[in-house]
Amino acid sequence: MTRAIMIQGTGSDVGKSLIVAGLCRVFARRGLAVRPFKPQNMSNNAAVTADGGEIGRAQALQARAAGVAPSVHMNPVLLKPQSETGSQVVVQGRMVGTAKARDYQAWKPRLLASVLESFSYLKAQADLVVVEGAGSASEVNLRAGDIANMGFARATDTPVILLGDIDRGGVIASLVGTKAVIDPADAAMIRGFLVNRFRGDPSLFADGMATIARATGWPSFGLIPHFPDAARLPAEDALGLAGSGAGAARRKVVAVPVLPRIANFDDLDPLRAEPDVAVVLVRPGEPIPVADLVLLPGSKTTIDDLEAFRTEGWDIDLRAHVRRGGRVLGLCGGYQMLGRRIDDPHGIEGAPRSVPGLGLLDIETVMTPVKHLAAVTGTSLADGVPFSGYEMHVGDTTGPDTVRPAIRLADGRFDGAVSADGLVTGTYVHALFADDRQRGAWLARLGAAPSGLAYEAGIEAVLDRLADHLEAHVACDALLALAL
Repeated sequence: MTRAIMIQGTGSDVGKSLIVAGLCRVFARRGLAVRPFKPQNMSNNAAVTADGGEIGRAQALQARAAGVAPSVHMNPVLLKPQSETGSQVVVQGRMVGTAKARDYQAWKPRLLASVLESFSYLKAQADLVVVEGAGSASEVNLRAGDIANMGFARATDTPVILLGDIDRGGVIASLVGTKAVIDPADAAMIRGFLVNRFRGDPSLFADGMATIARATGWPSFGLIPHFPDAARLPAEDALGLAGSGAGAARRKVVAVPVLPRIANFDDLDPLRAEPDVAVVLVRPGEPIPVADLVLLPGSKTTIDDLEAFRTEGWDIDLRAHVRRGGRVLGLCGGYQMLGRRIDDPHGIEGAPRSVPGLGLLDIETVMTPVKHLAAVTGTSLADGVPFSGYEMHVGDTTGPDTVRPAIRLADGRFDGAVSADGLVTGTYVHALFADDRQRGAWLARLGAAPSGLAYEAGIEAVLDRLADHLEAHVACDALLALAL
């Protein structure tokens, strides 16, 4: 019988995704066929799967930790926020519509069938499924029809370990309080707890662990020290975005305006890891600084983010940057913003409308209902350097500057556009900088010193160190025995 264990949290960003990734690597190294699973995720940081859909980036990393290709069944319901109150709904890798937060509550009962179908699919392939909950297990206001936490656990009889984060404070109250507010039948699904991100002498929190166990009746499965290398892994939440330090200590500066609906922001991670590059995240209220490259990232709502870009005055800063001879790179939504116009006749991003772009590329984009999702390989035309990456976008882009494409794909298609002076480049291809060859070519154009950084190999090494860390501090044998 396939076994399963579920990690739920006392809140968002307590480290659930990281712990699940680490456990996937722990048990995969023991020779088990392991699959990660998250019934419902909310993130604009998505990954293209081997079966032609999209899932949360965290589940793609967890699949990598388990040593398997990512599948749409690992994250059957993905919510991609488009506003403060509404999201695009992706089911088993494909967009099925949009829903306001309140309206989505009525969707959840019928989405449970897809969740259970995907879970059964993975169980048929695996010895162990490691499940990640979403948000907080104590959100009793959302418990009716729940598919992400206790609703899923109860429907599948999957035992739960509750994870708390001591680094954010109040971990005793958050764990004990969860037991106090949830339904007793839900509480019975919780078989133990973990405390994450501890710093200092663990003996000083021995009484705290005992207090939690005594107040909840749940045994401890471990006190996990802070794992600094977690910062080297792709983050799921844009709230965790951080730059790579002051530009004064590094030779080349890459400035990135942080858009309200920034998407696929893990495109930045390999640049942040480069010792000769400072990635400066430009927050609202700040001007775009003098930089060697201004990078416009992907966006879930290109038109709204373009309007936010203008509201901040960044369009003026960007034109000044180009006049100084600075380079610009637009990725996906950022590429679309660089054109002369964006048309949305079908209302893909809200009400049908047409807006002027930034005008740095002589192109126009028309939003279309068809979403392009594919892993791709090819070469950059500026220097013939190969790459591997992926496409994930809506919209078709045409115009005079596309006669100077940025990329030739292996299937013979061309992608992107380059301005006549060569300073402004746009492309729909994500993950360019994760490819050491392509990142090295871009750094050479900027005049940065080569570092020899092997980015993907570094991710593998961090996952192995994470597994070692959990083996040392978590009762992994007891977790495996607990799984049904």
